[in-house]
Amino acid sequence: MQLSEIRKQVCAVSIQVGKMILTERKQHDTPNFEIKGKNDFVTYVDKMAEKAIIEQLRTILPEAGVIAEESGTDAKDVYNWIIDPLDGTTNFIHNIPVFCVSIALQRNNEIIIGVVYEINNEECFSAHIDGGATLNNKTIRVSETIKLANSLVATGFPYTDFDFIKPYMATFNEVVQKSRGIRRLGSAAADLSYMACGRFDCFFEFGLNAWDVAAGSLIVTEAGGRVMDYKMKEDFIFGGEIIAINGISTNELPEIIAYFY
Repeated sequence: MQLSEIRKQVCAVSIQVGKMILTERKQHDTPNFEIKGKNDFVTYVDKMAEKAIIEQLRTILPEAGVIAEESGTDAKDVYNWIIDPLDGTTNFIHNIPVFCVSIALQRNNEIIIGVVYEINNEECFSAHIDGGATLNNKTIRVSETIKLANSLVATGFPYTDFDFIKPYMATFNEVVQKSRGIRRLGSAAADLSYMACGRFDCFFEFGLNAWDVAAGSLIVTEAGGRVMDYKMKEDFIFGGEIIAINGISTNELPEIIAYFY
């Protein structure tokens, strides 16, 4: 099966599950949740959505393994789905309308398909390797902003891992003074997708997992952007840290981060 066809089917799965998530949210004022760790929550909706996603993805590519937030890892040698059924669970619990379904397909060590469905705005961002990036089937590109001074920057505040809080706050202090502003949406999948269509110019965050960034990072690169880790190398899927910038901007943001970390 061609990647474009798999991508289309994954979009359909994401939209279907996203609508189910939104229906569940509207039925409960305050969804019940469990605490996995400090400020790390999971609801029955996360689990229900992930189960539905995995069941449908197995019919698309039966030979693929799964790396998922709630059900853990059942990885295979070649193909693996990397799944976050509800990126932005804290937003979901508090009824803040930024939360997403995020699904990526990895072949060996390369992400080849990425789909992020932002549920509240009904926006489906998708990409496959060498196939470009789209938002609701319309081609998207990163911004053409060159300087950090003209950039709107997205980030995520530390909420469970505070080992690097000092360099993070130093970075935040530097960037907030040298940019047009900083935004924190509470969903890395949304941050990366919004960057891919030019709403943000840059993004950085640490303490992330593969399911937070796998789909969004491909969408950014297929939209013309660049993605790296804090050392300006390529360990951003499983390395726990990520920087995304558009394809023409300077390295101002990566250099600031590299200095403080």
